[in-house]
Order: sequence, then structure tokens, then C-alpha cells
Amino acid sequence: MKRVNVFKKVRNNYVIWHANRIQLLDLPSSPVVRKQVVFSGRVQNVGFRLEIYTIAERMRLTGRVRNLNDGSVELEVQGEEQQISFLVHCMQSLKRASVKKVTMSDLPLNESEKDFTIVKKVHMD
Repeated sequence: MKRVNVFKKVRNNYVIWHANRIQLLDLPSSPVVRKQVVFSGRVQNVGFRLEIYTIAERMRLTGRVRNLNDGSVELEVQGEEQQISFLVHCMQSLKRASVKKVTMSDLPLNESEKDFTIVKKVHMD
């Protein structure tokens, strides 16, 4: 059990280091939107949610990211459209994951949302 925790800590430190090294672009202003993005492929157990969280925080995006039971990762994100596109592109090109498919749809804005969170467990009824 302890060895798994050590590995996870090392991986998480690497993920944060990697996400903080990504050069954020000075993107032109664009409309604020909210998107649901589902990443399919090898996207769990590789620090994918932590990478999204770290980049989203740096970009001041709001929303949440969670693992789904089918092995995919769901992102609900709100911010400028160009920034969201940049984040999705970063995740598609992540070498330690293998994104096979990205499904994106529009969601209504959540005006009261102020932060970005990682949802740890999905509870299915």
C-alpha cells in the first residue's frame, strides 16, 4: 500500500511540474462559454485530472473534472472559448495519456461558479 502512495506522490509532483511548464498563450479575448468535454482513451491513472486542474487554475477557468466509470474523463469548464480550446488541445497532445476521442458540447453558463475542482469519486445511483 505504501509503495502505491509513493508512486502516486511522485507522479502527482511530475504532473504539476509539467502543467506549470506549459507556455500559456496570450490569446485574443473571446466569449465566455461553458463546455462539457469527454476525453476517451487511456486517460485514467496517468494524472489527467490533475493536469487539467493545474492548467485550468493557471488560466482562471472554472468548472470540474471527474473520472467516469467507462474509463473516460469528463470536464465541465467555463471561461473564454479560446482558453478552453487551448486547454483541450493541451490534453489531446499529452504524451503520458492517449486521447482517442474528444466529445464536446455546449452547456448553460453557471454565473455563481467561482473555482475549479477535481471530483474524486463518481457515485452512480
